[in-house]
Amino acid sequence: MKLLTLDIDSIQLGQPLPFVLRGADGKLLAQRGYVIRNRQELDVLLARGLKLCIDIEESAGSHRAYLAQMQQMLLSQAPLGQIAAMKLSAAQQVRPGAQAAADWAGLQERATQLLRTPGSSDFAPRLQALHQELARQCREAPDSLLLALISLSGRETRMYSATHAMLVASVCMLVAGETLAWPAEQVERLGQAALSMNIAMTALQDDLAQQTDPLTAAQIEAVSDHAEHSEALLRRMGMHDPVWLEAVRHHHARVPGPLASRSEGLQMARLIQRADVFGARIAPRATRAPMLATAAMQASYYDERQQVDEAGAALVKTLGVYPPGTYARLATQEVAVVLRRGASANTPRVAVVLNRDGLPTGELIPRDTAQPQWKITAAVPAGEVRVQLPLARLLPLV
Repeated sequence: MKLLTLDIDSIQLGQPLPFVLRGADGKLLAQRGYVIRNRQELDVLLARGLKLCIDIEESAGSHRAYLAQMQQMLLSQAPLGQIAAMKLSAAQQVRPGAQAAADWAGLQERATQLLRTPGSSDFAPRLQALHQELARQCREAPDSLLLALISLSGRETRMYSATHAMLVASVCMLVAGETLAWPAEQVERLGQAALSMNIAMTALQDDLAQQTDPLTAAQIEAVSDHAEHSEALLRRMGMHDPVWLEAVRHHHARVPGPLASRSEGLQMARLIQRADVFGARIAPRATRAPMLATAAMQASYYDERQQVDEAGAALVKTLGVYPPGTYARLATQEVAVVLRRGASANTPRVAVVLNRDGLPTGELIPRDTAQPQWKITAAVPAGEVRVQLPLARLLPLV
């Protein structure tokens, strides 16, 4: 724990705290999101903690803003006394990109309308704008993005196809950029290909997610041929990038083996196929519940010969065994929602939602699962967590 003293006068009364507030001894005084309504409540906290501090490890974004402010003061040749007296302000942003947080419900609607009308004259610029928004979230708030899209995918059937496309595109861009270290241009093409891979069957995918009857012969044919039809649609709309088109055409190919031996488009197709497997399994259907993320990860990790798949292994390394938006049981028997990835694949940061008796905690309690007393012992199906947790409540905690 690395404590940094907070500038008390900078705390905005009546506004949710953007970080966990601690005393000088590290004792918890207030959770992130807690609202200090007036000066009297602030004085009570001061009396309990003597000084108000934040833990740098819990508030990395605020610490970066603090260092950036200090560097700016040095460059502007501010008086040394002023620099020495500088304290971290509660008004500084905790999360990079927080000012431009995504409207995920709006993005779902926007993506659904776009992908359901691939023949529209403005399809190309709208697709590019959607891709750019997802790419920005990947850069600025990747854990928030994963939390939002995995949460939505785990309960969405009405707008399944668009939510799935956004999740697969985002996962692919994160894996390619963070773990595989692909060039930026290839990562961009990858995201575009993943977003557009199913444009020939968007409406059908949404129907099938809610359909309880067996597929008709026409539906089976449409599903079987959709990759080629999606490529043809893109060509008719003026998309002529051969790498992008190759990735779309082959995104359902089940060809095991190393990535290096493939063309750029086929490398992208394999990563899309692995992310597609993961995303499809964690989503519900009218006829089945969503699969546990750990089982979906395993399906992506092993290839068609039951060998470790290079693209699937990179996916697991990037997302972790328990990715944001999933639920886990801790050694304490508490159930927690995963908020963001940790230092290793199985030690994410979480927040407890059910106590050891299975009752809601009310306030979400942060836990670091790298600590032995809070280690994860099992994944928990979302359907077993009888608590409604809207994204608006979860995302500020990431």
